[in-house]
Amino acid sequence: MSTKKLLAAVAVCMFLGVSGFYIFSRLGRHFPPNKNPNSGPIIGSASPSSTPSTPQPPPPATPPGKKESLAAPPGFLLREGETLEYDANVAKLNSTIANLKIVAAGKSGKPGKGEWHLQAFAHTENPYRMVFQVDDRFDSYSDAGTMTSVQYEMHLNERGQTVDNVERMLASSEAPPPGTSGVRVLPGTRDPLGMLEYLRSVDWSRTPEVRSPVFDGRKLYDVRAVLAATAAVKVPAGNFDTSKIELHVLDNGAESKDAHFVLYLANDASRLPVLLEAVLPVATARVELTKTN
Repeated sequence: MSTKKLLAAVAVCMFLGVSGFYIFSRLGRHFPPNKNPNSGPIIGSASPSSTPSTPQPPPPATPPGKKESLAAPPGFLLREGETLEYDANVAKLNSTIANLKIVAAGKSGKPGKGEWHLQAFAHTENPYRMVFQVDDRFDSYSDAGTMTSVQYEMHLNERGQTVDNVERMLASSEAPPPGTSGVRVLPGTRDPLGMLEYLRSVDWSRTPEVRSPVFDGRKLYDVRAVLAATAAVKVPAGNFDTSKIELHVLDNGAESKDAHFVLYLANDASRLPVLLEAVLPVATARVELTKTN
């Protein structure tokens, strides 16, 4: 595998859990010609006035006998201003390729209501910037109670090309607010940042599996998260006892065969996402927690 593809694999790993599922599907492609964030299409509808169709995949269902936990486990509370910093690397390269920061920027409304503003920032490090330059920011506005997405923004600067995309999540009967674009999504759809925080809120000691539709700013996926085991994990931020969560990403019912993703969440009140792995055919990409505030 070339260095460029390894770098792209790290981007897959970084963005799968926290910044979007679109990277993998974009390998080898150019940005779309439309760069106007206010003129994007409404997925599932030709125009706001037309009759919308429901995007695929079909609404995911929790398997029989496995109830989805919607309440946070005792002690978990996302803190305003929480900042998590990560390094991304591939074992074959033996150096940090990129850094990532996730911020709980602010919250509106009363506890359990209103919206969280979540942000992620990603930058490739020298000398790899010469091969795969990334300077991206993602903004999520997610329901404070369920972490379902209200609005998702991608502000991308990759390999000298920029894209600013703002998508409002719409029910079938809604039209986008004036001056914005929108996407019709399934009930309960989350964006990648909201999905990460939702997985932190699940009580994995009682809930072995959850499923959710996830919109990555480009496409709608069905994400299945399964508790695999408990594991001791060592990362630059310290040693953690964790829950090992396997992430299965399905596109129109089919799961990618090119990578396997695993998220490790600390087994304490913080529920910190301490490690994300992408196991590839020729290497393993890792995003490791380095610092918290």
